[in-house]
Amino acid sequence: MISVRMTIAAALLLLTTAAFAQSNAQTSFDEMKTLAGSWEGKVTVVPPVPDMDKLMHISMRVTSRGHAIVHEMQEVGTPEDPSHYDHPVTMFYLDGSQLLLTHYCDAGNRPRMSGKGSLDGKTVEFDFVDVSGSTEYGHMHHVVFTAIDANHHTEDWTYMMPGDKPMHAHFDLQRTK
Repeated sequence: MISVRMTIAAALLLLTTAAFAQSNAQTSFDEMKTLAGSWEGKVTVVPPVPDMDKLMHISMRVTSRGHAIVHEMQEVGTPEDPSHYDHPVTMFYLDGSQLLLTHYCDAGNRPRMSGKGSLDGKTVEFDFVDVSGSTEYGHMHHVVFTAIDANHHTEDWTYMMPGDKPMHAHFDLQRTK
């Protein structure tokens, strides 16, 4: 009788944990959708890199009938032709009970990260899962989105340089539309 109660209790605990993970992923994804629009702001890089503190444009849009978010970034004033310029694209999506992103990097690889939202609903943090493609030139490793208000958010991107040396880029963004 005790083992039956223990089995039922364990099953309920697993179901509750799975439901929380799914609701956290969905809630975080819904929070990310509120960032749809055009954004501009300064990027600051640590350690400093010459000519990297630039004004950047970020575009986020919900696509695939609400099942994905496209995030595109480019330096303000550069041509829109992504085949000739740095124009990385990141896709956000739900996969079961996980919020995932795949970053299509100008370094020629595609890191995936898993996201979790904060209790206050203002921050979504993504941790490295794996990477496809060469990491010869490094790869994106960590991302944090923080909503300040409806027209202001920050993005903190951590790039792992060769030899696992982190480079941090902080974007302070204002909504333009």
